[in-house]
Amino acid sequence: MVPDQQAAIDFYCDLFGWQGEVGPPETGGYAVCELKGKPVAGIMAAMNPDGSTPDPMPPAVWTTYLATDSVDSAVEASTAAGGKTVMGPVDVMDLGRMAVLSDPTGAVFGLWEAREFFGAGIVNEHGALIWNELSTGDPDAAAAYYRKVLPITTAPSAIEGAEDYTELKVEGRGVGGMMNLDNLPPGTPPNWLAYFNVDDPDSVVAAAERAGGNVLMPAFDMVAGRMAVLSDPQGGVFAVIRATAPEQPV
Repeated sequence: MVPDQQAAIDFYCDLFGWQGEVGPPETGGYAVCELKGKPVAGIMAAMNPDGSTPDPMPPAVWTTYLATDSVDSAVEASTAAGGKTVMGPVDVMDLGRMAVLSDPTGAVFGLWEAREFFGAGIVNEHGALIWNELSTGDPDAAAAYYRKVLPITTAPSAIEGAEDYTELKVEGRGVGGMMNLDNLPPGTPPNWLAYFNVDDPDSVVAAAERAGGNVLMPAFDMVAGRMAVLSDPQGGVFAVIRATAPEQPV
């Protein structure tokens, strides 16, 4: 979600090789970006629920959406577990049903109950989503919350050297991660961070800088691969990684 939708479409399409354009009025102009003809991400202009322009304009932000068989049941479970409902639940035509929530530690995320639109059609390839990571000031409280809302289990990472990192699992498979905010600069709010797979993180960092983006964390090697954290020209934060860890989500 960004103040300038077309500028964001141009930036990410150039950076990752996506194709995308502003969508029809009945979807609020929502742009489904594609890679190899399959959906990989969405970009929309920031707006109020009634379609008006926000004042003040909120910052650009990527939202992680977690799949659920029932948005309504998940929202009820969230409320009971101490979460807050930011928006919804609401039907998106015949595409699906959605809600946006805030967990008890303050991190915002979305829920998606697929109907005609499944979600990401490509993952783990260059230019596509590969990982989602929650940073929170209270990992224990967050873990308890997500276990109550969705069929998610948590466990210390099995990667050597990353034992203090928590994996979020579905049916025993790692699909996301969680770490303490202590690892990030002071003042960083609780957040979900989207990681995109890239073949060459260094060249992507350079391309992002040339296009007006900012480097928040230069490319570096870590136990799961080589990664960097960037922000687009409007301030939306995301990460890129060339993953080497044996376990990757699908």
